[in-house]
Amino acid sequence: MPDIDNIFTVSEVSKHIRNVIESNIPNLFVEGEIANFTKHSSGHIYFSLKDEKSSLRCVFFKTYALYLTFKPKDGDKVICGGKISVYEKSGNYQLSVTRMIQSGIGDLQRRFEELKNKLEEEGLFDPEHKKPLPEFPESIGVVTSATGAAIQDIQNVLNRRFPVKIYLYPAVVQGDVAPGYIIKGIKYFNEEFPVDVLIIGRGGGSQEDLFCFNDEELARTIFASKIPIISAVGHEIDFTISDFVADLRAPTPSAAAELAVPDRNELLDQIEGLKSTLQYAAKQFFFSKKMEISELQNALNAHHPQAILQNMKQRLNQAVLKLSHVTDLRVKDFRIRLEILQNELKELSPQEALKRGYAFIRQERKLIHSVKEIKLKDTLEVLLSDGKLEAEVILIEENNE
Repeated sequence: MPDIDNIFTVSEVSKHIRNVIESNIPNLFVEGEIANFTKHSSGHIYFSLKDEKSSLRCVFFKTYALYLTFKPKDGDKVICGGKISVYEKSGNYQLSVTRMIQSGIGDLQRRFEELKNKLEEEGLFDPEHKKPLPEFPESIGVVTSATGAAIQDIQNVLNRRFPVKIYLYPAVVQGDVAPGYIIKGIKYFNEEFPVDVLIIGRGGGSQEDLFCFNDEELARTIFASKIPIISAVGHEIDFTISDFVADLRAPTPSAAAELAVPDRNELLDQIEGLKSTLQYAAKQFFFSKKMEISELQNALNAHHPQAILQNMKQRLNQAVLKLSHVTDLRVKDFRIRLEILQNELKELSPQEALKRGYAFIRQERKLIHSVKEIKLKDTLEVLLSDGKLEAEVILIEENNE
């Protein structure tokens, strides 16, 4: 019976093999012939590299396949750079390709790939190191040939899109001495004559013509620049180390100028749009404030002393009219009641009693109410309705009832 401690699961074996292979085999280049070439709809490429004796599975992920400068197919001889990896689920190993070049291109391409791998591993191409371009630059430095077409193309585009100050640092852009000139130009603008953006590059050419932009010292100078750098070397299909390490890569010098500045016509359209929006907002604002002022003015007018006095006058006039109406009714009522009272009073008047046959008796202008108030022989004054007379008392008789 085997020792139970030495029994492993299939997954454990696959994981162990993966760790051993991936940790001990560094990045490498493999040359062979493409077979079973398949490009998936996702953009990933799957194929095998084979020679007379063996075959090696390969996967070329979309992230790296985008930089292909040719269209590979079955039967092509190529050199693939990458790292051996193990797919644990099936236990198969494969080459994860990051670079592919046509076999037989020569020493320049090998040197390019080696330097690219080295700088990439050091992190010089990482996105977090890329500096953003200013939105509205005022000055742009250009490091290129003073007699080449690149500077003319850049000037034409900038003058058309967004005129800015352009400063040229004339540099050799071909041959072994070119990297030194380009490096001096970058340092000049960083240390002596600051600008907002730097454009380095040249027009198209052969691989040998463009190879000066694959210099390691130049790449490190670009990486160390405090000024954002746009690399514009060759045509759209050309890639150099400068393109990868720069803050932004442009396929041509003209495209670099377009990326460096905004389009003034688009800005003018935006300004017109903002102007219209602002005008509409201002009209709405002033209209609402006008309505508020009108409401406040009405409220203020309502509390103005003159308005209050006028209101009081109106109320007084209304009250007077109402009181006048009420008073007329009451006066009429009082008059009727007064006439009734006058009639009643008249019925009770002494004069009326005299007319009915009654008389008043006075003694020394004092009314006599009782026989006890007089004596025999007293002279009395008798008041009648039509006059008076004097009488002497000759008899006094009390009424016992």
